[in-house]
Amino acid sequence: MPPTSYTPLRERPGRRLPQLVLGLFLYGFSMAMMVRAGLGLAPWSVLNEGLARHLALSFGTLTNLIGVAVLLLWIPLRQRPTLGTFANILTVGWSSDLGLWLLPSDPALPLRVAFLAAGVLLNGVSIAVYVGARCGPGPRDGLMTGLTALTGRKVRTVRTGIEIVVLAAGWLLGGGVGAGTVLYAVSVGTVTQYCLPRFAYRSERDRGTAATATRRTRPPSSATRPGPVH
Repeated sequence: MPPTSYTPLRERPGRRLPQLVLGLFLYGFSMAMMVRAGLGLAPWSVLNEGLARHLALSFGTLTNLIGVAVLLLWIPLRQRPTLGTFANILTVGWSSDLGLWLLPSDPALPLRVAFLAAGVLLNGVSIAVYVGARCGPGPRDGLMTGLTALTGRKVRTVRTGIEIVVLAAGWLLGGGVGAGTVLYAVSVGTVTQYCLPRFAYRSERDRGTAATATRRTRPPSSATRPGPVH
């Protein structure tokens, strides 16, 4: 897997900041697509819906508040919030509300199925896009990357485990669970792991390290290889 640790913003901000904003916007919009599908929410959205049954707060507001609460779990993982963390909290809530406003509220079944499939795929891609910008992960994905570093497990395994735990909590609170929930929980980690190498920014230090490692492992050419001893 490519490195996903924070890289200072002074390094190519014109390339990385647009990627961060785009990824966060698509993440929120993908959440709205799954809500409009009505076939089962993503685990974090199930948690939002479960809490909404007990708190008089909007979907976007709960998304942001849960993001702040998840930051507390960063403390034992020694994760530090960065620009990407706060951008996540500020962007995802309103972009999901915008998606809910733009998308039809009662689509036909074929369109609902399309919304679900596209939403799950877009969600996994968007995670890879904004995490790959290396401006610092959002609250939920900082939890993912922190646990990945701590346990040495694959991103797919860690992400799936987090989604299952959150899903159980949301269901116990009364959140709606459906076929789309199961599809999301078992597939988004795989999509993220597949896409992350394609969007991850390689810093100058990473490229230099990779070049050095390549030179060290490259076999000697015929011109420099020792000849036979007579």
